[in-house]
Amino acid sequence: MMMNMRKVTIIPSVLARAVKARCLAGTQQQQRLFLSSMDTDRWKTEDWEDFTKRGKYSIQTYNKISTKGLAKFPQEMYDVSPAEFASGPAQALLIRSHKLKEDEVDVSVRAIARCGAGTNNIPVARMTEFGIPVFNTPGANANAVKELILCGLFLGSRRITDGINHMRDLGEQGVARERVEKDKAMFGGREIKGKTMAVIGLGHIGALTARDAAGLGMVVKGYDPGLSVQSALFLPQGLELMDSITSAIADADYVSLNIPYIKGDGGTHGIIGADVVRHLKPGAVVLNFARGELVDSQAMKDHLDNSDGRYVSDFPDDELWDHKNAIIIPHLGASTSEAEDQAAAMAAETIRDFIEHGTIRNSVNFPTTELAERRDHAMRVTVVNKNVPGMVSKIATAFANAGINILQQINKSRGDIAYNVLDFDPASVSDLKVDLRDLQKELTLLDGVLSSRVLFGIPGAGYARNIDGKYHV
Repeated sequence: MMMNMRKVTIIPSVLARAVKARCLAGTQQQQRLFLSSMDTDRWKTEDWEDFTKRGKYSIQTYNKISTKGLAKFPQEMYDVSPAEFASGPAQALLIRSHKLKEDEVDVSVRAIARCGAGTNNIPVARMTEFGIPVFNTPGANANAVKELILCGLFLGSRRITDGINHMRDLGEQGVARERVEKDKAMFGGREIKGKTMAVIGLGHIGALTARDAAGLGMVVKGYDPGLSVQSALFLPQGLELMDSITSAIADADYVSLNIPYIKGDGGTHGIIGADVVRHLKPGAVVLNFARGELVDSQAMKDHLDNSDGRYVSDFPDDELWDHKNAIIIPHLGASTSEAEDQAAAMAAETIRDFIEHGTIRNSVNFPTTELAERRDHAMRVTVVNKNVPGMVSKIATAFANAGINILQQINKSRGDIAYNVLDFDPASVSDLKVDLRDLQKELTLLDGVLSSRVLFGIPGAGYARNIDGKYHV
């Protein structure tokens, strides 16, 4: 299904409704429309009433999304419903663990957000080809995962799970009280104070893990070739940054993996393989709360078989699930109500910023882009295009040919995609009549353009795509 976008109206009655709709979003000053002072004699106004027909943005969800997070979408502007119950096409999709298929992405979809950090369940490359930004929520579940890493740290230090299982067996036999003192020697362990922790990956979760490990009296080393300033601010004083994974883990008693899973050449699939594992010291405990695919299971099994090491993982493992020195947890890292609330709220706010203002933050395939606040009465247009030479000039020429003055603009690129946000003054148009619908069509059909949006503040309207040279609205 496709949204039927017609023409934009600037007549006073629609102005009143538009202002009301946008003010309901909670940003009254920024949401005031340009329409009140526009010189309508310079614009073609036939059918504009239909073009801005009042509606709502449709947000469709997959999986169960936190209601506290979804409450960030004001009901006056958004309809939010599970995809299976939706009555029409969506403007944006919110998902958690659902493996999104390409045919579930309607031509009307402007954006996709995952309530979590990883986006392996979304065909990101294909969405980039379509000009659709994919967002995630980095850091939203960081505290929840960090707390489970600390739990894994203690589980790996003492044979707590083995002891629990043994007590159940003794309880079934009715001899627990008689055997407990004698048998406890079977489950001895070690303290973590003064031991060395190597944190591989110092993003949101890694930085929090390093800080709390230091707070527990551990010596902390770290490795992250892409360490950001923001994450660096959270690192504990005294942390020693190493120049490779192997140098970081060489004398570590504990290793925490906190790196993203990236497929393909140069990716991180199996990055903890035999060539890395052989550098682990005997008895080293490896904590994997990042992704199961990072670790070569056979190489880890060799480590566990040949030393008193431990492997604590939050992911299923066909090779190690029953190994005596492995503890496999059913992916509980972000399974707290607080993390789910925060991730959903962050995803909702990210979608709103993009849909209402054209702002891009926390995208895994689009460049971070934010244009200064729109002036009163200015109009905003966004254009997504292939990252090829000459596109900015083509876009500017389309406005110049219409006699429109661009007030401010920004162009950012990332890989094969580029994104433009432009504000223009409707009162600056030439004596020639300007049809906004025709202008958008001209912009959208420029060679290399994938989609465009006109942000009026009227939910559901203003989106167009160039699909194989054909204009879809």
